[in-house]
Amino acid sequence: MAAADIEDAQGDARGGPTGDARGRDRWAAFRARPGWARQLANVALTLSVAAIGVTLLFTRAIDGDQLPAAAFVIVAFAVVLGTLVGIARWAYTALAGRVDILTQALDASPDPQLILTPDGRIAYANTAYRELFPAAHERPMSAIAAALADLDAMPDFERLRSRAAQGARAIAALPLRYSRGSAVGWFTISVNPIAGRPGYSFWNIQDITARHEMEALIRDERNKLVEFLNDAPVGFYSVDSAGRFLFVNQTLAEWLGSTPAEIVGSDARLPDFLAVAVPQNTLPWDPFCGRDDGGQRGEVAFKSRTGRTLQAWLSQSTVGSGAELRTRSVVRDLTPERQWESALRRSRERFQRFFADAPVGIALINRSGGLEEANRALGELFGAPLQALIGEMLIGFVAEEDRRELESRLSEAAEGRTITRPVDIRLTRPRERSCVVFLSRLDGGEGGDGELMLHFIDVTEQKNLELQFAQSQKMQAIGQLAGGVAHDFNNLLTAMIGFCDLLLMRFRPGDPSFADIMQIKQNGNRAANLVRQLLAFSRQQTMQPRVLDIGDVLGELSHLLRRLIGENIELKLVHGRDLGLAKVDQGQLEQVIINLAVNARDAMAGGGTLTIRTANVAQATPFRRGAEIMPAGNYVLIEVADTGVGIPRENLERIFEPFFSTKKIGSGTGLGLSTVYGIVKQTGGFIFVDSAPGDGAVFRIYLPRHEAVESEPGERGEPLEAAPGRDLTGIGTVMLVEDEDPVRIFGARALRNKGYKVLEAKSGEAALDLICGTEEKIDLLITDVVMPRMDGPTLVRQVREIHPEMKVIFISGYAEDAFRKRLDSDAEIHFLPKPFTLKQLAGKVKEMISGEADAPLARLRAHR
Repeated sequence: MAAADIEDAQGDARGGPTGDARGRDRWAAFRARPGWARQLANVALTLSVAAIGVTLLFTRAIDGDQLPAAAFVIVAFAVVLGTLVGIARWAYTALAGRVDILTQALDASPDPQLILTPDGRIAYANTAYRELFPAAHERPMSAIAAALADLDAMPDFERLRSRAAQGARAIAALPLRYSRGSAVGWFTISVNPIAGRPGYSFWNIQDITARHEMEALIRDERNKLVEFLNDAPVGFYSVDSAGRFLFVNQTLAEWLGSTPAEIVGSDARLPDFLAVAVPQNTLPWDPFCGRDDGGQRGEVAFKSRTGRTLQAWLSQSTVGSGAELRTRSVVRDLTPERQWESALRRSRERFQRFFADAPVGIALINRSGGLEEANRALGELFGAPLQALIGEMLIGFVAEEDRRELESRLSEAAEGRTITRPVDIRLTRPRERSCVVFLSRLDGGEGGDGELMLHFIDVTEQKNLELQFAQSQKMQAIGQLAGGVAHDFNNLLTAMIGFCDLLLMRFRPGDPSFADIMQIKQNGNRAANLVRQLLAFSRQQTMQPRVLDIGDVLGELSHLLRRLIGENIELKLVHGRDLGLAKVDQGQLEQVIINLAVNARDAMAGGGTLTIRTANVAQATPFRRGAEIMPAGNYVLIEVADTGVGIPRENLERIFEPFFSTKKIGSGTGLGLSTVYGIVKQTGGFIFVDSAPGDGAVFRIYLPRHEAVESEPGERGEPLEAAPGRDLTGIGTVMLVEDEDPVRIFGARALRNKGYKVLEAKSGEAALDLICGTEEKIDLLITDVVMPRMDGPTLVRQVREIHPEMKVIFISGYAEDAFRKRLDSDAEIHFLPKPFTLKQLAGKVKEMISGEADAPLARLRAHR
């Protein structure tokens, strides 16, 4: 039945020619279209009109006597007309019934369906379509386009529309949104032209969402399977009875230097990829060349197209027989496994070398504490061959006092506890050594046989260095303490000796008080000597170094040494040839030799030999002795050796400590060797001692060799007492800066007695204010070095900015070198060490003001 007929029948069923506007429109359309029912209706209508016309015509044309005949004609036309109208009504009713059946059938379809007119309007739409697109009555194509869930599907939809307009068939699967909610479904939309109705098209929309999802799931699973096979770490292949490849995965294809498509698509066969030539009677699908060793599995050598040989383990089975035979083969590359085996073997060899050649001792012990394995370093530490150590009990090598702690730690480690802190032990076999032991359990937890790995680190030398460092620190601390005490004592002694000098000026030598005052001064001088020795030990005494020939100094000193050591001790002087020069303070060097000689004399109460040797020493590399490191260089060696009782080992580390003495009480001060140590170190040298009870003692002094031969600037002698009868009076203004009141008072009175005008200041700040505030010329500045807040060097630098030519004398209980490095190297500054006497102070002031002290410097500049 034609689509137009369905449309017309639907319009008549809804209202016919007497229905509503929609029905009238449908009826007009029905009348306007050709068709056998419509044509029959047209004939009936034409006849009706003709009958009416004839009737009217007859009514006008006939007269009264012809009326019966006219009536008969009219009746006949009416009968014919009624018959024709009845036939038309019957035909139309039959057609409407058929349309209703077709409409019900289409509405019962679960797929949305519609018929479109050439201008794109809906000629028919079933219920499923109106449910899917409830608002799409006027523009169905726009509604479908708006429902597209993916804009990428728009070209497919446009292709459908274009094909429909061309009267061609088309089909496409498109994603559409459902009318309710935001869910998206997949639909197959097909379009078919309607025969006999140009421009009319029939659209069928089928929901394939479930099928699409199932297909996607199947496709995903298939892709996963393909990816699994292709990307599996093993190779898969299948060949037919002729050896042609039916399947090969990506992994195996890459191993063979090709791709699956190349191998399967070409005429390649399995024997082409075997590294071993295949015998002629071998089946082409058999990579094992017919060997019978328990099945189709074993090691096979493949060769790739690049020439690489692949050692692989192949396992395969066959299905079918004859021409239908197929193989199912799995290939495992043995290359990584062989590489792992090689790496493991090398690792084991490296570990064995590491274990055997480790610089620390390593031992493996069992639960009972017996040694099961040991390396070379442990054998050296234990002093035994490795084979002799196996089976020995570890505890037997450990000192008695350390065994309990070691046994406790071994038990904890055997129980699986983590031992984070090492154990300090002492080994007694074959010699005493100090070790640090680290413990760990091999299996790292429960189970196993409880073997323990022990690492022994020899810390004997470290322990010795720690003791020596502690000794060095102690010596340094004692030296700092001694230096501080000496400084304070020097201030006191300066005041004591100075006021004694002032008192002596009031008495004559025959006066009883004169002798008492002299006794006080002499004891003050003795105290000053002790303080000088303390400063020597602390390396803070004032040195006046000069370049000397050590041989000449010892030669001059030999007469005094012979008187000191006595007649029962022989003195031998052995001078080295071409002995180098050394820059030292001669007086301090003589003090060192005298102190060593006196100690040697006391060690040889029954007589013996004292030998003093000198030599040149060229030290090519740094030399370590205990905590001391002597740098490489050229040295002058002074060796003092005796044949006395020697020094016990426990005393060797303490002999240079101040006040340490093994002599009887009252026989010594304990400052002799400490003074020697301090003088040598302050000179820049090194002193070492070797001794053993009964073997005497050897002291070796290394002094840096000095290459210069001329006297260097800045060499000044000790402040000497003024010559008897020398005039110490003078005139001039002196600024005296001293924070110790007794020292300042003594100095001011002494200088005033000699005719000088003295300005006193208790601090550097006060002195600077006086200098800046007075217009009087100050001829000389005397200042202490160490003072609170502004010290002496700071004061001098600021004064020199105002009076560059001002002469300066520093006074201090510390060494001159301690403050000179804080001043300019060319500063013309003189030094007077404490304690000093009245004559020393007055003589130094007279030299400075009169210019006598600057004469040597002037001559030196002229010489340069």
